[in-house]
Amino acid sequence: MSTVVQTVNESGGPLPKGWRWGTVNETGRYINGVAFKPTDWGKEGIPIIRIQNLTNPDKPLNRTTRQVDPVYQIEPGDMMVSWSATLDAFIWDREPAILNQHIFKVVPDEKVAHKRFLFYLLKLAITEMIKSEHLHGSTMKHINRGPFLAHRVPLPPLLEQLRIVAEIDKQFTRLDAGVAALRRVQANLKRYRAAVLKAACEGQLVLTEAELHQSAGKGQKGFEPGEELLKRILTERRERWTGRDQYKEPATPDTSNLPPLPAGWKWVGMRQVAEVQLGRQRAPQHHSGDNMRPYLRVANVFEARIDTSDVMWMNFTPVEFEKYRLCYGDILLNEGQTPELVGRPAMYRDEVPDCCYQKTLLRFRAYKGLLPQFALTVFRAYMHNRRFTRAASITTNIAHLTAEKFVEIEFPLPPLAEQTRIVAEVERRLSVVEELESVVAANLQRATRLRQSILQKAFTGKLTS
Repeated sequence: MSTVVQTVNESGGPLPKGWRWGTVNETGRYINGVAFKPTDWGKEGIPIIRIQNLTNPDKPLNRTTRQVDPVYQIEPGDMMVSWSATLDAFIWDREPAILNQHIFKVVPDEKVAHKRFLFYLLKLAITEMIKSEHLHGSTMKHINRGPFLAHRVPLPPLLEQLRIVAEIDKQFTRLDAGVAALRRVQANLKRYRAAVLKAACEGQLVLTEAELHQSAGKGQKGFEPGEELLKRILTERRERWTGRDQYKEPATPDTSNLPPLPAGWKWVGMRQVAEVQLGRQRAPQHHSGDNMRPYLRVANVFEARIDTSDVMWMNFTPVEFEKYRLCYGDILLNEGQTPELVGRPAMYRDEVPDCCYQKTLLRFRAYKGLLPQFALTVFRAYMHNRRFTRAASITTNIAHLTAEKFVEIEFPLPPLAEQTRIVAEVERRLSVVEELESVVAANLQRATRLRQSILQKAFTGKLTS
């Protein structure tokens, strides 16, 4: 058992009896990985451990046939520290591999620190360094080797280390069980959201107009079905045409392989119900001028949400401003993104007045007769069910949904009154989901703080006292 005493050693901190201050450097060897190039990657050979493989076990491993010193090889059970981008300590649990740069292989000095003890100690030390002046970088955070190895750490006797590890493991096991339950709730909420959006686009969320009129004994009369609504939209589109070229009817989708829609609905083409346009290219000549305007880019557009914390400015001439100016109700979709997030949509609600948008975004401006909120619902469903991914071109894990590919995607058009009821029901259900997600996220944050508190107590001698 340890007793905290108020003696102060030469490092200036109180420690329990028998403990001492040391440095990370004393605890073992820290070997930086190999600077592999993309040309070294392949589908054969030994796997390369990159930071993304530590933070996400589902990420595929690049492989290499390049011969490297065995000192860089990692075996299952070996410890590593990522000191750039994601800063943390990890235990490798996959096949033997070679370490990439920006990651230290940790070889503990068992005379100073037991392996499991050092793993927890490094997690706490990294947290402390993140809060210190030793954290560098504006976009990719990192800690330099010198300050990392010089960081001061408490070192109890080896037997005390084993008692500390046993208590941490016991408390973390309980905490991990709670976190796993919260993660399951998160996954279930995500699946429920996707199911709600899917049902909304298939006429399964609320009674259709056809069903309502059928139950009232009116049959198919008394409401405007999607087919008639489309005719009205196209008529207005022709009447408002101001282009220099001769008016052309927008293309209709190929419905031969599409599932049937509910009575009163109709498959339509994107250009039949909306104006679709890419944003303006960002270029050096636009970075200054007399007509600087705020503009949105991919980094601002999240699912059903515009983030205004980092809005940039660019020069738009009066003609360009008129062309690229956003209006309330415009839907913005990410043109280039990771495959699972390509086409991520949000509706512009004048969050930034007189705002334009960049070429990395598609603008969908619905014609009268199509509610923008319903279009947003459809596009959210298309993102979740990977309809956008299937239409996109994918290169090097980045998907591009060009305007040409986007407008070829089919769109389900229900009667206008039904659109209104679908939007209301989606908002009602998803507002509950968002509230529950907020509660889950708050509890996950609390679990993170509790984990840090456990480590703080462990390395001040208060966890086993």
